[in-house]
Amino acid sequence: MTADSERLARVALARAVGSDKPAISIEVARRGAASVWADLRVRHPDVDPERDLRLLATLGGRLLCPGDPEWPSALGVLRDVPGADAHTEPGEPLALWVHGAGDLNQLCERAVAVVGSRAATAYGTTVTSDLASGLSDRGWTVVSGAAFGIDAAAHRGALAAGGPTIAVLAGGVDIAYPLAHAELLARIRDNGLVLSEAPPGSSPYRGRFLTRNRIIAALTRGTVLVEAGHRSGALNTARHARRLGRVVMAVPGPVTSALSVGCHRLLRTHREQTVLVTDAAEVCEEIGAVGELAGHLPVPPGIRDGLPELVHRLLDVMPARGSVGGAVLAERVGERPETVQALMGPLVVAGLVEHRAGGYSLTALGRAPSAATASRPPES
Repeated sequence: MTADSERLARVALARAVGSDKPAISIEVARRGAASVWADLRVRHPDVDPERDLRLLATLGGRLLCPGDPEWPSALGVLRDVPGADAHTEPGEPLALWVHGAGDLNQLCERAVAVVGSRAATAYGTTVTSDLASGLSDRGWTVVSGAAFGIDAAAHRGALAAGGPTIAVLAGGVDIAYPLAHAELLARIRDNGLVLSEAPPGSSPYRGRFLTRNRIIAALTRGTVLVEAGHRSGALNTARHARRLGRVVMAVPGPVTSALSVGCHRLLRTHREQTVLVTDAAEVCEEIGAVGELAGHLPVPPGIRDGLPELVHRLLDVMPARGSVGGAVLAERVGERPETVQALMGPLVVAGLVEHRAGGYSLTALGRAPSAATASRPPES
């Protein structure tokens, strides 16, 4: 637990300077928040961290600082980014203002970001909703930015499946932005969390939308991009995910759609670091634990599926090499020869069996397993 003086200093710095400034992150990591605030306090006489905490308590929210049990360990990647990025990109947030029922650290143990264009198409919102629902069904927390379009579809898809979702805001947690999403944000608070690195009362602006994207990327194991135009802000989230070593995934769209240009560009220009995905199972394949999908991957329907039980038995006793007469087949399956012979003509027409001089044999198509057979584990 961060000491009271450090907590108050982090609150004050968040209000006076903002934690989205690279220099502040560096100085706080080097000297501690209390020391940095002591140097700056005289320039910001109106900043009252205790007042901010009282306001947060009135809202029913809570403050999280590094070292708190609920502080997500995933955010440590923002502190540990090596090289020039540490001096040019915002680092770990000074604090997080959190409002909602969930435990942030627990929710982030299995979290995935789903982001995209505000001006989404029907295709994009449908794909996103299905994707988020599927991820929720598999026990993943869906993280997004509560904006119009793809973000809103991601949150709603998770909520529809009864799963938790996290909205990372560019303004204070007490400001519904966009205003039309006030009800959606209330539902998110009831089934997950709304959070921000900006103090209550802070208005969102363009710079904050871009810097908050690093938090979305850092909190999750991977980021899925669904519909992004050439200059979409969602591409900024993908960039953060890439530099932080997170998995970047993109859903393809119609090649004629301007809203999928960003996704297609990622897949072309960063092909070594971007994975094409089309559904929740493929996302889980990229970010889930090894073996997690066992038993969940659908088996494509086999050519034998739906055939009568007697036909299955005939195909099972028929040789793949050589041939066998109808009388022998009848004996093998325990049926009358005329019954078996009546089935062979249709099987030849279907391409499952071929007629030879010595009788009948399986074709390559006839040797294909059924879905039920393919899904069974191999015998030891």
